Formats: sequence, C-alpha cells, structure tokens
Amino acid sequence: MIKKKFKKVLVVLGGSSGERAISLETGKACAKALKKKGYNVFTFDPKFKNFNLIKKKKIDVIFNALHGKDGEDGVAQSYFEYLRIPYTHSGVISSYTAMNKIISKEIFLKNKIKTPKYFSIKKIEFNIKNLKINIIKNQIKFPVVVKPTNEGSSLGVKVCKNNKKLTEETKKLFKKYDQLIFEEYIAGQEIQVAVINGKPMGAIELVPKRLFYDYKAKYTKKAKTKHIMPARLKKNKYNEVLQIAKKTHLVLGCKGVTRSDFKFFNNKFKLLEINTQPGMTNLSLVPEIGNYIGLSFEKLVEEILLDASINR
Repeated sequence: MIKKKFKKVLVVLGGSSGERAISLETGKACAKALKKKGYNVFTFDPKFKNFNLIKKKKIDVIFNALHGKDGEDGVAQSYFEYLRIPYTHSGVISSYTAMNKIISKEIFLKNKIKTPKYFSIKKIEFNIKNLKINIIKNQIKFPVVVKPTNEGSSLGVKVCKNNKKLTEETKKLFKKYDQLIFEEYIAGQEIQVAVINGKPMGAIELVPKRLFYDYKAKYTKKAKTKHIMPARLKKNKYNEVLQIAKKTHLVLGCKGVTRSDFKFFNNKFKLLEINTQPGMTNLSLVPEIGNYIGLSFEKLVEEILLDASINR
C-alpha cells in the first residue's frame, strides 16, 4: 500500500466562465473518483466565493477542475501560487499562453509546429475593408474560421463560407469580445492527443455529424459524434502526431494533463490548439484515451493529482 502524498483534496469547480456547466461535471466526476481512491474531498466554487477564502490549513492540495476564463488562463493559478498550495495541471504562464490563441500560435510557428494560416484583428481597428485586405494578404481562402482569442470549448467559433457571412459573424462576436482570430478552415480528420506528465497517452479520432467539433458535438450525446480509438492513421503517422503533441506540451511548459487538437489533411498535421484543462466528463476524450491504454478513470484522476505542486 503506497502512502498517500496528499490526504485532503480541494476540488475547485464551476466558476463563472461560459464553460461553467462542463466544469461542474468535470469537478463532480473527479471528486467522486478521488473519494473512491480514499481521499478526503471538499469542493470550492469561485462563482460564490473569492479564491482568497480557500483555507490553506484545512487542505493539502487543489485539484483544478475549472474550464475557460479565470480557470484556464492563469488567473486561478496565480491565486493558488499566492496561497502556496500545491495544485494540478499547468502553471500561470503556460495556462495563459495556451489559452491565448495568438501567443500560442506564435510559439507553435517558432518551434516548427504547423498550424492553420491566421491573422487577428482588435475591435478598435475593425472595419470591413481591413478584414478583406487581411484575408487577401494572408492568402486565406473561404471557408474562414473566426473565433475569440481566449475562449475554450469551441465557444464563439464560427465557420463562414463567404464574405457576407464572415462580416455578419465578426460584427456579432465583436459585441462580446475585444479581439478575434481568423484562420483558414482545414478539412480532413479531427485528431486529438492526450499527454500526461510529458508522456503522450494516445490519439483519438472524432467524426462529428455537425460541421465541426463544436460545443454541442463535444458535450451532447444527441450530437452523435463518433469517437474512434485509436485514430485511423498509419502507424508512422500515429506516432508522429503523438510526438507533435508531446513537443507542444513541453515547449509551452505545460504540466499534468493536456489535450492537443489537430486536423490531418493531405498527409500533414495542423495543430489547432492545446487545452491545459481538458474535460473529464463521461463524454470527454482524455478519460476515453486513458481507458483504452488500461488507465481507469480513478487511476487517471489520481495520477493528475499526484503531480500537483507549486512553482508550476
């Protein structure tokens, strides 16, 4: 029997981002798994209480089950560091960098990791002429994908087939966001890779019935997204995508578990983004990949927990 490194675990879940509902599901599933593993588990929802109210004396470790804004972008992490309580998943800088699609894409390109062609526009500099000029200058063909620079779970992502649609969706998104990213739409296979503690776990393929793997395709059974594990790739290509995901995890300085999202088209992988707080619900991909390699949900959650530390 191994002596437990931590006994009292605080699962931080919910929050007030657009992904609150998924975070609650992730947090409850992880809390249940940790209880089964014999930990003393408490929960904390920052929607109702400030992070400063976490009582350091009463807990040994934080399991971060937040998704989206303030939970995945370095904000929550900076509180945990300030409180000097060991916590799971990535640290302040890697969380901020991964969540910001512009900064992360710059790092991908610097490290020769292929990503779709893109440009970004701030709300204050937006006009229709400027948008058209950028599309021509960056040689981006329709359909064009437009999305906020720092949302998760495909929130606010729109695929536009022509200029009219793109202008409409851009105006709508600028009502809510200050900066948007525009990128070429890549057809092909949707491949997602899980990495834990710097080691790739496996690659799963998604076949959405919808136009792309959007919020509904991710989180509703009704969307009937087909999951294929392992992904239908030749052995050398399967290994290649695992290595790209591992490299991405490392160059961004990520910790714990991450999930990298790729498109595979014309024999090339293009990295769309990396998620530092991947979902852990019963429809989530990381547990599915873990299950395939013989890592039960409880064991996976415990492995994430045991990696917790400060100065991440």
